[in-house]
Amino acid sequence: MNSADPAREAAFLVAVETHSVADLRGVLAAGLSATAPLQGKSPLQWLLEMYMRSDQFAACVQLLLDHGAAIDDPGLAAVLLDDAAALRAALTADQGLLRRRFDVVAAFTPLLGASLLHIAAEYGHRRVTAVLLAMGADVEAGAALDGQGGDGQTALFHTVSSLLDHGAAVMNLLLAAGARIDVRLPMLTWGRGQAWETTLYDVTPISYCQSGLLPQMHRREGDIYRNLGALLAAGKRAAPSLANVPNRYLLPRR
Repeated sequence: MNSADPAREAAFLVAVETHSVADLRGVLAAGLSATAPLQGKSPLQWLLEMYMRSDQFAACVQLLLDHGAAIDDPGLAAVLLDDAAALRAALTADQGLLRRRFDVVAAFTPLLGASLLHIAAEYGHRRVTAVLLAMGADVEAGAALDGQGGDGQTALFHTVSSLLDHGAAVMNLLLAAGARIDVRLPMLTWGRGQAWETTLYDVTPISYCQSGLLPQMHRREGDIYRNLGALLAAGKRAAPSLANVPNRYLLPRR
């Protein structure tokens, strides 16, 4: 069990929240188990659910796997590790992986009934996204509906207002592959089950990108408008000039 040392648990949670490979290695070396539950969740699940998005995510996943954590599906493992060669091998062995669906608890856009492309998009993994697209992944495949007619988003939705704009490169890959910007969902719930849960209605990739301006999203205004420009350009729509970005009303008052 991982509950005997609260200080070590706290250090682990900070390490996976910040994607600090060095700190995660340290708490594992100090005796934290990569397989035993911590507050009811496996260490790998904690990492998957955390808020941060960065290039160090895959290294943190690998470190947990090196210490005994397991991901049963080879396609899912390759995507979470952003391992293009392993994913190509898995898809060559089983093309059905492109149609397989997964349930992953995530902090932002839901990953329920999600394809490997949705998962790659959520975590901003460029290398495996390129492999998935090259090997025939459906760029317009929808995730599962939520039972009330909501969700069902395409992979593009996961990229348009990612934390620290980590999804922008994958967004551009999806747009280049023909991802539609006019997909319209009756509703989509962001951060389901979290304190920041927000349900949005009549949602398109453009409106979902704009939702990044809501205070609970903690997104950078410049990133949002840059992504809006990319989405509009992909839809052959003109983007207006932006004379008030960053918004003067929202700037700190002196």
